[in-house]
Amino acid sequence: MVTNLGVAPRYQVVATTIRNLEPENWTVLIASNQNVGDVKMAGGKLFAIHLAGATSKVEQYSLEGNLERTLSLPQIGTVSGFSGKPSQREIYYTFTSYTLPPTIFKYSISTGQSVLYKIPPIRFNPNKYESKLIFYRSKDGTRIPMVLTYKKGLVLDGKNPTLLHAYGGFGVNVTPQFSTSNIILLENGGIYAVPSLRGGGEYGEPWHLAGTKLKKQTVFDDYIAAAEWLIQNRYTSADYLASSGASNGGLLVGATLTQRPDLFKVAFPAVGVLDMLRYQQFTSGAGWTSEYGTAQDSPEMFYYLYRYSPYHTLKPASYPATLITTADHDDRVVPAHSFKFAARLQETQIGAAPVLLRIETNAGHGLGRSTAQVISEQADKWAFLFENMGVKYPHME
Repeated sequence: MVTNLGVAPRYQVVATTIRNLEPENWTVLIASNQNVGDVKMAGGKLFAIHLAGATSKVEQYSLEGNLERTLSLPQIGTVSGFSGKPSQREIYYTFTSYTLPPTIFKYSISTGQSVLYKIPPIRFNPNKYESKLIFYRSKDGTRIPMVLTYKKGLVLDGKNPTLLHAYGGFGVNVTPQFSTSNIILLENGGIYAVPSLRGGGEYGEPWHLAGTKLKKQTVFDDYIAAAEWLIQNRYTSADYLASSGASNGGLLVGATLTQRPDLFKVAFPAVGVLDMLRYQQFTSGAGWTSEYGTAQDSPEMFYYLYRYSPYHTLKPASYPATLITTADHDDRVVPAHSFKFAARLQETQIGAAPVLLRIETNAGHGLGRSTAQVISEQADKWAFLFENMGVKYPHME
């Protein structure tokens, strides 16, 4: 069994029998000293997929819990698979990263060797690009991992268009995934930066709880610190940095936009939770109260939410160029969040940067869209980014 019960907040693997399920009868096979994301069985072995700095690490164990080897993976990325029958000597797994589309490998259990089995025919040369895992310090000194992806030979002159994308909530792990849309940014000399903020689950439940309720500001501090690190290390500058996030990530973009408008040239709050005083009154909002708390919980919780609620903290200022996106049939985060935020941001914008609201029709919370709708939205997003950064485009290889 895989469990986080008791003394295993980052999960552990235990063995027991059906007749003796009580914890006192468990035998620990893989201890909770790493963040155990998933465990599979095949060929008489256990395969533990750990999260190490928000990227996958795979270890092969005997059924008695003895570590046999750590698998060699192609690069920083995300792994799935490893299931199989007890008699199998070869199994398959899928690996993907910010530069490699989902690729299937065949793995020999006895030798530990992986062989390429199938790769999608995408017109993109991953060998021209690289991903690097770095760590930076947040406001309170906590080390936060961030993966940077860009073209090899990048010049650190502070002029690289950069998209800082994050989520930071609900214990969700943000791990490397390939995106054909992001190719547009990379091929035009851009950087795709993804920090693993607190509120996520990259380091287990304590990491998640560190960014909830009266600690939610911690998530925004982590994100702001990521932006400052990118600027200080000349990967980009405030004139070439865009913030991006959807749903809870849209809240992240909205909150940091109001708290530090000087850090970003462009902002993309997508299907965001932007009114923190009333979110629980609509559709799925009642299910988020354990994450955010509500204005009715206590005076302390009311004032905490009020101080960071994106809609309520807008005041006359020079804000980044902002493209707010939502959909008319979003029944998870009702589009009223985006409607209200857009109207108030347009009213309080004293700078020259545009504030636009893009409403998809006959679509939901990022889902239920046709391929044509997805392409249209992505084209609008990149055109908005390049135009407001003054970057000439496109440059396709």
